[in-house]
Amino acid sequence: MKQEQAEVIALQAVAFIGADERALNGLMAQSGAGIDDLRNQINDPAFLAGVLDFLLSDESALLAFCGDVELAPEFVVSARRALPGGENLWDG
Repeated sequence: MKQEQAEVIALQAVAFIGADERALNGLMAQSGAGIDDLRNQINDPAFLAGVLDFLLSDESALLAFCGDVELAPEFVVSARRALPGGENLWDG
């Protein structure tokens, strides 16, 4: 997957998380970021990677997101691999 495609998936994840107060609070707690930080970093591929890390750490949120955007969970994993820091994730 190309980085641009991965960023689109991550932006969809941001919108999904932003619409769910529990998930948004979880992301902010895990990242230490506030709402203004999230807004300011929305175009940063490393931030988007962190959003996908958060989503991948919560199976129920991941499955809800995938159902919402009609995407297989494997595509979220592929998207994470395409973003900064993901090159060697989940290698066997």
